[in-house]
This record gives sequence, C-alpha cells and structure tokens, in this order.
Amino acid sequence: MSTSKSMTTYSQVLNILPERGYGNELNIKRAGASFDGSEKLFQPEQLKIIKVYRFEGESDPSDMAVIYLLHSDTDEKGFLLNAYGTYSDEDNQYYDEFIKRVPIDEMEGFELH
Repeated sequence: MSTSKSMTTYSQVLNILPERGYGNELNIKRAGASFDGSEKLFQPEQLKIIKVYRFEGESDPSDMAVIYLLHSDTDEKGFLLNAYGTYSDEDNQYYDEFIKRVPIDEMEGFELH
C-alpha cells in the first residue's frame, strides 16, 4: 500500500488519473458495481485492486481518503475514491462488503509523482 508523500491532496491525484486511463469512477450498488459511462455490472471477483493511494489529511481532515485503482476482467479500468474517518462512505450499505471481496494484486509502475 502506498502513502502519498509528493502530493498534498487526493484531488491532485484525481486530476492525473484520466491522463493515465483511470478517469472512470466505480460506483457500488446493490446489484454490483459499474464504471462511469458503462452499463456493465461487475461483482467483486471480476475486479482487481492494482494500486492503493492513502492520503492522511495532515493539514485538512477532509483530505483523509483512499483511492483504489482497479482493473476488470474485461479490461475496463478506473478508480474508487473512499473518504475515511468522518467523511467515510459508510452510508453506502453495500460498499464495505463489496470492497472487502475485491482481490488486491498491486502492480509496480503506478507512481503518480
């Protein structure tokens, strides 16, 4: 798991992701998850977390977040943003159970600085 040291906010990383082909956000719902712009529903086993970026929010607690880079078994890719602490996605009742079941297989070469 990576901790961002060269970037101060997750918003800077979110601005870089589209340039790297990871501009579509994953949306988790009861029936499964889909990337923005796609109607294909994925189950957790059909996705893989290939990189994790954690932001601690040292100067601003609203910057406490995790960004997951994801690949699907159909070669779609994108990201999932999850704030934690006070701003977590705990209001989405499907989020925790879904993300816990997505396999992690971190890949090298995804440094964003």
